[in-house]
Amino acid sequence: MSGDPEEGMLAWDETVFRDEHVFEIDYVPETFRHRESQLESLKYALRPAVRGSRPLNSVVRGPPGTGKTTAVQTLFGELGGQTDVRTVRVNCQVDSTRYAVFSRIFEGVFDYEPPSSGVSFKKLFGQVTDRLAEEEVVLVVALDDVNYLFYENEASETLYSLLRAHEADQREGDPKIGVICVSSDLSLGVIDELDSRVQSVFRPEEVYFPTYDVDSVADILRARADRGFHDGVLDTPELDRVAELTAESGDLRVGIDLLRRAGLNAEMRASRTVSVDDVETAYEKSKFVHLSRSLRGLSDSERALVAVLVDHSGDQAGTVYEAFHDQTDLGYTRYSEIIKKLEQLGVIETEYADVEGRGRSREIELAYDPEAVAERLERE
Repeated sequence: MSGDPEEGMLAWDETVFRDEHVFEIDYVPETFRHRESQLESLKYALRPAVRGSRPLNSVVRGPPGTGKTTAVQTLFGELGGQTDVRTVRVNCQVDSTRYAVFSRIFEGVFDYEPPSSGVSFKKLFGQVTDRLAEEEVVLVVALDDVNYLFYENEASETLYSLLRAHEADQREGDPKIGVICVSSDLSLGVIDELDSRVQSVFRPEEVYFPTYDVDSVADILRARADRGFHDGVLDTPELDRVAELTAESGDLRVGIDLLRRAGLNAEMRASRTVSVDDVETAYEKSKFVHLSRSLRGLSDSERALVAVLVDHSGDQAGTVYEAFHDQTDLGYTRYSEIIKKLEQLGVIETEYADVEGRGRSREIELAYDPEAVAERLERE
């Protein structure tokens, strides 16, 4: 073995990564591990679409980072070879109104975006259903992060339009649409929160994605690391530490981000291998993956309230509202709506406490370190 200290060093034009895209959150692996039963349940629901019939509707639930979106993308990839089936995945964190959802569906059906203004929902809806009926194709829509439609009180109207589309189109060859609702909010009863008129027609198959255990996490991350890193970059002790931290978080996305950041830390040291210290340092940022994703989807007024809470975390609701109102001039109704949404997202926590002379009052606290929240508010 050579004693040359330069032997383990990267040259300026070298990298530890074989394919860095493997560590992106939206990457779909060739082999989808440890979710065989869930995939089979979803295939059962979608199988009628392949025969030209209306598929069964589904509700897919589970904590963040448990493979729900990847499962949908995997199945949609398989359905892509079917000429008489169209699939559209809508990110409801971005498209959180009925009109926005149908604009995304329009794009999936016509392969171009609808006009940005001047088109009513009725016309947009009619063009979509007409095209489906004319081409006799089955449409499968995945409402990913459907919980955001509930936060904006848009879920019932959106689902009602999708589920009743065949009644709105009176011609023969009515449009056949199946819906997959994907939710990461375990406190949200998707069916229970819908209007009774929607509940009467929405009888979905329910598919649950539990948190991965540490052995499954290690297996998935090893496969990802083997594809994304050059040989010898990540050894077993380092992978085991990544798996432990990921399992503690309950979110596989933390582990995937952690692998990428640990690799970047190794490159910063000009090292050909990832060390445990690289992993530990990377985790200080990767553990906030869920927070960053939540902040990215907030409106200006919602971000303003989070910014207020950076300085008022733990204060009583009235105090927080006064500071929020001073900054935005918005009223208490909108303030209450945002508080509810932020709590559902897990960005804040609220609890009632006894206040001397005033009875019980609600305290509002950030669920994360205020400095970490402030840093990500500036960045996202």
